[in-house]
Amino acid sequence: MLKMADILDENDKTLRKISEEVTFPLSKEDQKAIDNMIKYLKDSQTPELSEKYKLRPGMGLSAVQIGILKRYYVVVHEYEEGKFDTYVLINPKIKSNSQELIYVEEGEGCLSVNRYVEGIVPRYARVTMEAYDRDGNKIEVRGREELAVVFQHELDHLNGIMFYDHIDKKNPFKDKEKMRAI
Repeated sequence: MLKMADILDENDKTLRKISEEVTFPLSKEDQKAIDNMIKYLKDSQTPELSEKYKLRPGMGLSAVQIGILKRYYVVVHEYEEGKFDTYVLINPKIKSNSQELIYVEEGEGCLSVNRYVEGIVPRYARVTMEAYDRDGNKIEVRGREELAVVFQHELDHLNGIMFYDHIDKKNPFKDKEKMRAI
């Protein structure tokens, strides 16, 4: 089982590396890593399990965050209490996006960043991701609002980018009036 200690801290230089494209079929190690990532994210969003195993709640996790430099990530979205949609995106790319920009009002968070970071991270309000599923089939997944933010956040990880890299250091709330808070 994946634990908080398995997730790399923001100071680990691995997080700044660009992940490699995945080839199919997936290795047994990658299949197992994906299963562990899904379990961690589900458990972390289930209060009694989160508390029991001391897990920080998270919606998304990229392979690089657990030390695997491959282009895949998992998103587990609780759309209703106790009900989850699970997304596994391999070799993901943004196929299209809205012009509208949004930001997370209370600030974006990350399982690799154990501190609050003040400022606005501009994100597209809607994105269509093109990727492959675990069997190597090409898929398209649409995300809006919170889901769109997570898809973009995790894609950044695969490119060695941390969410706070998007925050203007001199003016953390720059262009706030040009975006919508979610």
